[in-house]
Amino acid sequence: MKILLTGAHGFTGRHFAEHAKAAGHEIIALRANLNASKQLEDEILQAAPDAVAHLAAISFVGHANVNAFYEVNVIGTLNLLDALTRLDKPPVSVLLSSSANIYGNCTASPIAETQPPAPVNHYAMSKLAMEYMAHTYLDRLPLFFTRPFNYTGPGQSLSFIIPKLVSHFAQRLPTVELGNLDVEREFNDVRFVCESYLRLLEKNIVGETINICSGNPVTLTSVISLLSSISGHKIETKVNPAFVRANEIHRLCGDPSRLLAMTGPIEIPDLADTLTWMLDQATIVEH
Repeated sequence: MKILLTGAHGFTGRHFAEHAKAAGHEIIALRANLNASKQLEDEILQAAPDAVAHLAAISFVGHANVNAFYEVNVIGTLNLLDALTRLDKPPVSVLLSSSANIYGNCTASPIAETQPPAPVNHYAMSKLAMEYMAHTYLDRLPLFFTRPFNYTGPGQSLSFIIPKLVSHFAQRLPTVELGNLDVEREFNDVRFVCESYLRLLEKNIVGETINICSGNPVTLTSVISLLSSISGHKIETKVNPAFVRANEIHRLCGDPSRLLAMTGPIEIPDLADTLTWMLDQATIVEH
């Protein structure tokens, strides 16, 4: 397939492009700004893609500019979909990446796609608004929605907790300052996410919403313990009140049943393998 990829230079986009090319697909990286409508339309008409993976987004929950969440995640997606409707031959599959953050602090665990959304921050609210907006295009485009739970890998911004921890262990620093320590998350491998996206793009699943998850949550304390074991380095954790989020989601664990029913079995790297991969890459960068 010829896949148009937004966010090609972002964390997930770089890994997805590499993964898709290895599987024999052609990747066309979108260059135009999602809020530059004319350039966006011109580029899409020229690309004439078979499929679209829309991964571009403001994804860090603590991003300073609240307006940017909506300008990029909602309006940018609107502009993309408008441009896609102008193709003479529409793509056969369009993946819109949303987020499991839209579920908020719900009591259900693991969380299925039927769980009512309850966003508690602007990032999650913008993703939910994007989903609702995009549903109005289902009569014209073969859209489907993915809600990835937390995942990580080499190249992820140090704004995120796992890369920050890995960097501290790679540098063998004595302490690390964190925010909320009493959180439990899935920390899946970006390779698992990319493989899930690729398999779903090959399916005819118009209008579906799919959790991208393993159903295997871990505590932040256990991640720190695992990093200590892998690296042979112990680190002191300190809570910095400036890093504590008032609306923190305490537990986020997904139900992968729908995903696996659509894709079949997918290999999910063990967290120790993911952390070892990240530590190895971080050590290369440090030296």
